[in-house]
Amino acid sequence: MAKAMFGAGCFWGIEEAFRAVPGVADVAVGYSGGTVDNPGYEAVCTGRTGHAEVVEVIYDEAAVSYEDLLETFWGCHDPTQLDRQGPDIGTQYRSAIFPVDADQEQAARTSLASEEESGRHRRPIVTRIEPAGPFWRAEEYHQQYIAKRRSGFRRLFG
Repeated sequence: MAKAMFGAGCFWGIEEAFRAVPGVADVAVGYSGGTVDNPGYEAVCTGRTGHAEVVEVIYDEAAVSYEDLLETFWGCHDPTQLDRQGPDIGTQYRSAIFPVDADQEQAARTSLASEEESGRHRRPIVTRIEPAGPFWRAEEYHQQYIAKRRSGFRRLFG
């Protein structure tokens, strides 16, 4: 199994996008790219820790490629919004790829260049490629947040 890490706004939605990819074994939400060890949600939300909300994707390289995961990344958010996604504003919501090794970094740079040349975006892409630092798992109530709420909704209104 291999690991990949991406930031694309609020981690709840991008977790759902990556969970739907065949070959992805697990997705966890958390924080990376900052200066504080083991940050919590409240600290990250201040914007002073430098962390982004991210997903750590565990995947089977025989079933899905890193390049396929990059395609999911580009498709699940707007990479032209600087330090925000929709109503979520702050550096913790930045568009960022966190390669875990040199091969991923090269693939990320190639994919970014391809996305810029694709003509799909009316504004410049602002996605950052940052070295993967430690992944700090978010609090348990953030894990599979949307899926947990969806099942609760079905019980109430099903």
